[in-house]
Amino acid sequence: MDVVLAGLSDALTFGNLLWVLIGVALGQFVGAVPGMNAPMAIAVAVPFTFTMSPLAAIAFLVGVNKGGTVGGAIPAILINTPGSADAAATTLDGYPLAMAGKPGKALKMALYSSVTGDTFSDMVLITVSASLGALALRAGPAEIMALMIFALTIIPGLVGRSMMRGLVAAFLGLLMGSVGLDQASGTPRLTFGLVELFDGLPLEAVAVGVLAVGEIFRQIFGTTKDAAADQPKATAPTRGDQRLSLLEYLSCKVTLLRGAVIGTMVGAVPGAGSSAAAFLSYAIASRRSKTPEKFGSGALEGIAAAESANSAVVGSNMIPLLSLGIPGNVVAALILGAFIIHGIQPGPLMFQEQGRLCYGLFGAMIMANAMNLVIGLAGLRFWILVVRAPRTVIFPVALLLCVVGTYVVLGSMVGVALTLGFGVLGYLMRVYGFSVVPFIIAFFLGPGFELSLIQFLVVSNGDVSFLLRRPVALTLLVLAGMSIWYFTFRRPVRGKGKTG
Repeated sequence: MDVVLAGLSDALTFGNLLWVLIGVALGQFVGAVPGMNAPMAIAVAVPFTFTMSPLAAIAFLVGVNKGGTVGGAIPAILINTPGSADAAATTLDGYPLAMAGKPGKALKMALYSSVTGDTFSDMVLITVSASLGALALRAGPAEIMALMIFALTIIPGLVGRSMMRGLVAAFLGLLMGSVGLDQASGTPRLTFGLVELFDGLPLEAVAVGVLAVGEIFRQIFGTTKDAAADQPKATAPTRGDQRLSLLEYLSCKVTLLRGAVIGTMVGAVPGAGSSAAAFLSYAIASRRSKTPEKFGSGALEGIAAAESANSAVVGSNMIPLLSLGIPGNVVAALILGAFIIHGIQPGPLMFQEQGRLCYGLFGAMIMANAMNLVIGLAGLRFWILVVRAPRTVIFPVALLLCVVGTYVVLGSMVGVALTLGFGVLGYLMRVYGFSVVPFIIAFFLGPGFELSLIQFLVVSNGDVSFLLRRPVALTLLVLAGMSIWYFTFRRPVRGKGKTG
């Protein structure tokens, strides 16, 4: 109990609360700009957290993620252009309601639903993550290796349109993660004589390059017109019917709770993203509704279903990260990188060795939800202006921040060159349909996977039949094989989520 109270008191210090506030505001700003999203903002921000305390750094990044999820609904509602893939389902009812002269009502319903779902998943995270971590302590090298193989096979199937391309991206990430000194012999691998690469490819350069710079290149060199230009002008909030009453909010309570549960369950599964949670929640809500014919024409239930589910993923995707050390999506992988930068390794020992930090982070996450609500309400009018921000200004500034951030942290032009090089790789992956999500997650998991593989070979003396005496590891490997088979030979689903 002393550790819990000490962690919560750390979260409530002025400095940490200020960083959470800045993170939430930045996240909402970035989410409101079409073409920008929370993972891009976090990738750019990670290098700048190097001088912060671990709690302030992680809380700031989590705040950006939470704010970005809320902000993504703003352009989805006002101009029918989701600020992020998470908010794609929100457009189905948010935009028609805005066009009906009620943009304020739609924005407030999205905000309240997001905060509700996010808070629910945070409560689940606080409740179960420590128990899962204690259970994971019983796992040996065989189980850890098998769990990582399972994660690396199921994630490509869930986030991309092609299982084979997803696996290629994951293998490429593992290859990039193997650059540096061999963990067993200390022999340099794939360093090309560069001393700067002996410790491996810099996390900052790879993450910022593939996620942020690659997306910026895609936006700059893309041939498609700005989606917003094809949409009718957004209706500005007026003194009309913009108020969302308590009765209207409570009328969606079942939908909100169902969406929060769905988002929490989906977020706890590595690779199952918030877009899937939002559309699943929306589909179930429309089937269970007494007035399904209203869905798609401005139903508050539709907004509540989508936003409560996609925001619930934010908290629950930290469950596998903190308890098992396995990131469930790109944001969790970036936060894993931030932990590593500060000398902390998430996983089963996290609550024993860094219990105060964990509970401090939990406290910061709850405060971030409250700040999300306050900043969202206060900034509604301002975010409408942000939606119209010219991309000719946004993307050059973002690219400059990417370069400056990596140079400040890495202190050499090699880091800048790597950032731009991985930016080109990220751009090419998006153009040719290779998802960057399995690449990034495999890159972050690579060193840990290699270590567990080496330990397994030592313990088993190279005898693969040793797995027959480890039923948990064997089960996970069987599930990995089944996931490859299922996602490879299943019938493709039209309209499945983005590959990038």
